[in-house]
Amino acid sequence: MKISTILRPEAVKIISSTTSKKRLLHDLGEIAASVYKIDAPTAIEALMERETLGPTGVGHGVALPHARIPGLDTVQGVFILLEKPIDFDAVDRAPVDIIFSLFAPEDAGVEHLKALALVSRTLREASVCTKLRANSDTGTLYTILTEAQTFQTV
Repeated sequence: MKISTILRPEAVKIISSTTSKKRLLHDLGEIAASVYKIDAPTAIEALMERETLGPTGVGHGVALPHARIPGLDTVQGVFILLEKPIDFDAVDRAPVDIIFSLFAPEDAGVEHLKALALVSRTLREASVCTKLRANSDTGTLYTILTEAQTFQTV
């Protein structure tokens, strides 16, 4: 699996106006709706419900919100770089500015876990996050993410 199989270039955004975790989850759902034709209210509700199980802020300014969506055929991703980091209840309590959200079919099981592992390992690389934070062009961000294949699942 490669990031390019789960992330479309048009699902990469830079946002300056998000001021809360709730607003960010709405933004993720709306982007998923416009790019992948996922029902926005369903996506937003699923992301919020997942967050009640435990925050998906993994530390070092990175969050990986994810949810299972009825009727979805494949795992799909949305990437957001925030101009101003926000509180996301991350494990290290650091504000978050790099967000990679995954939307998976209800019965995705292994595929969902493979995608989550791939994204997690990619964004655990400090050099990748540094490059992402240093760029303000969505095309460049997409290239950084898709060329940073530090880990490929079988």
